[in-house]
Amino acid sequence: MTVAELQVTSIDGSVAAPEGFRATGVSCGIKSKGLDLALIVSDVTASAAAVFTTNKAQAAPVLVSKQRLAASGGRARVIAINSGCANACTGPEGHVTADAMADSAANAVGSDPSDVLVASTGVIGVALDRAKVIAGIQGAAAALTRDGGPLAARAIMTTDPFPKEKAVLVDTPIGRFTVGGIAKGSGMIEPLMATMLAVVTTDAGVPPALLQRALQDVTEVTFNAISVDGECSTNDCVFALANGASGVAIGEAELPVFIEALRRVCEPLAIGIVRGGEGATKLVTIDVTGGASAVEAKRAARAIANSPLVKTAIHGADPNWGRLVAVAGRAGVAFNPESARVQLGDVELFANGRPYDERAPEASRHLQQSDVRVRVDLGTGGAGTARMWTCDLSAEYVRINAEYRT
Repeated sequence: MTVAELQVTSIDGSVAAPEGFRATGVSCGIKSKGLDLALIVSDVTASAAAVFTTNKAQAAPVLVSKQRLAASGGRARVIAINSGCANACTGPEGHVTADAMADSAANAVGSDPSDVLVASTGVIGVALDRAKVIAGIQGAAAALTRDGGPLAARAIMTTDPFPKEKAVLVDTPIGRFTVGGIAKGSGMIEPLMATMLAVVTTDAGVPPALLQRALQDVTEVTFNAISVDGECSTNDCVFALANGASGVAIGEAELPVFIEALRRVCEPLAIGIVRGGEGATKLVTIDVTGGASAVEAKRAARAIANSPLVKTAIHGADPNWGRLVAVAGRAGVAFNPESARVQLGDVELFANGRPYDERAPEASRHLQQSDVRVRVDLGTGGAGTARMWTCDLSAEYVRINAEYRT
């Protein structure tokens, strides 16, 4: 079976779209208003995988989920997520609260405690109200439905302007399966893992080791290829559950097809995070070519994505190609300005050491659109390429983050 034989159709629903999954979102008073507790449950114990933040200041739920995933040998049934409080940098009591979240979720759905993963998102350094979150989990367990994915997507939001959810039906020569997912993220988004929270589910049967490989591969080109502000959070994680309810079994031979199906869900979720970035008005796709290697191309793309000078120029529709050349030149990768090229949209502004400033008005018109494309060839003659997504940097981003706690 090859990727060419894959047929993928977008369908309604999200994280509970695959067979054998239920979800919901409820309000338990952690936030001043709105939904703030999501619960996602597989009817049977599923293979589980996760990718966690690389930040050394890891929140209690990250540590607890790592421990339980290791204890279960890559199995889980339940994921509980609260928003409104990160439960990060909260000392031993924070760890006790994260454990209590997992234990109460296990009790509420009749699961083994090791089969529960937890996550939190919100303000760092504030104690999570244990009584409220436990009551929320108990209430959510009673409200689980096959139609509850959209509620879960809303319940994990913080400063997100809209929920992120996606589901696809996958037809292959060995059968049909479904992949669904939700994600949240708007600020503190920088690709040092997957700087946000996401849950993807599938009713394909995938052994834990293969599921972990697939999730890591897909994360690298989706959640690990986005940036809003260059900030790596303390709570980031991407969870995947595969319960086998479809009867389709994924082995080594089928893994490339499964990876592609997983990418079809994770990429729009990742792009949605950037499009909904704090204060963002433009989605920016960055394509870097001509790298000495793919790793160097990715490093240059990341430098461009995180440059405040580039992001503010794009916000103001200023076709300042010099900022792109400067970033590429200081990115710590092989770069030859005599052969380099810079394009905004289809407009080439710099090539082979020569500027084309007479094309600036056309490039500026491209930058006024809501979807912007930046292309940089590093000029090495190498085959390394990379793609990343970022957004512009606006005064609204400053306002949101200046007032986040107050």
